[in-house]
Amino acid sequence: MPSQLLPGSILSLSAQAADRLIRLDSGDAALLYLHLLGHPDTGGLRWPAGRIQAALDQLSAQGLAPAQAAPPLPDPQPEPPPEYSTQDITAALGDGPSFRSLCDEVERRLGKKLTVPDLKSLFTLYDHLALPAEVILLLVTWCVEETQRKYGAGRRPFLSQIKKEGFVWARRGIDTMEAAEDHIQRLTRLHSREGEVLRLLDIPLRPLVDREKTYIAAWDQMGFDNEAIRMAYEKTVLKKQSMDWSYMNGILRRWHEKGLHAAAAIRAGDRDPRPARAGNAPSAPQPQEEQRSRQDMERMRRMLAQLRQEEG
Repeated sequence: MPSQLLPGSILSLSAQAADRLIRLDSGDAALLYLHLLGHPDTGGLRWPAGRIQAALDQLSAQGLAPAQAAPPLPDPQPEPPPEYSTQDITAALGDGPSFRSLCDEVERRLGKKLTVPDLKSLFTLYDHLALPAEVILLLVTWCVEETQRKYGAGRRPFLSQIKKEGFVWARRGIDTMEAAEDHIQRLTRLHSREGEVLRLLDIPLRPLVDREKTYIAAWDQMGFDNEAIRMAYEKTVLKKQSMDWSYMNGILRRWHEKGLHAAAAIRAGDRDPRPARAGNAPSAPQPQEEQRSRQDMERMRRMLAQLRQEEG
């Protein structure tokens, strides 16, 4: 029977990885995993960014993809939005109360009068992306809170920044109040988690770069407790003499593959399986061994006493 394999390099897939892919039950995740086996990153895949990110999130949660394989966020505008004119904005403001009320509320939350470019950015979210007004207001509120968290109280984002984040939301399908609230809750919890992890890593609180956020989000999704993360950090510093995010991620991924996420389980399941080498300190004698030793000494004493009597 002729071979059905095409000529070229052979990719190796472990049984454990295959089992995890089957449990994921995701064709995209399986295809992305095969791609990553033969390529260093997601470059070259002709998939939409949202499809890549969704599959990558599934693989990362199972420890099957390194955090550094995350695709860089592309320009959040897959298709250029219409070039709205001043007449378009004027007509939108006069068509009904919806867009005009939205503008008034955004002005209140940003504490400034919207310029014509601001109105065009806001109308892009409202018309081109068709985000509901209430979702846009949640988006604005989130962007305001993020800007103040990073740069201090009183700071406000530009409408261009809000528009960019709005395209990210739309790409991820966040176009309802329920989806927006869930997304914000998840991000808020991750912000709290990021602060906890920084303290565990002896790093002063500061804004994280995207790669650090990706690592922490993956560790949180894997389910590691604080003590386990601290243990991985100490192992990293002991080996590397400083913090190394990639090396520490490798430790945690290995524990995740073994199903070890709590410190107690890691201590029990991550011991060095190699036998002790000659010259190491002997283990303490067990009670039965001590009893046998005493019995042997007692027999020797009786034999010596008997020999002395016979010699006398």
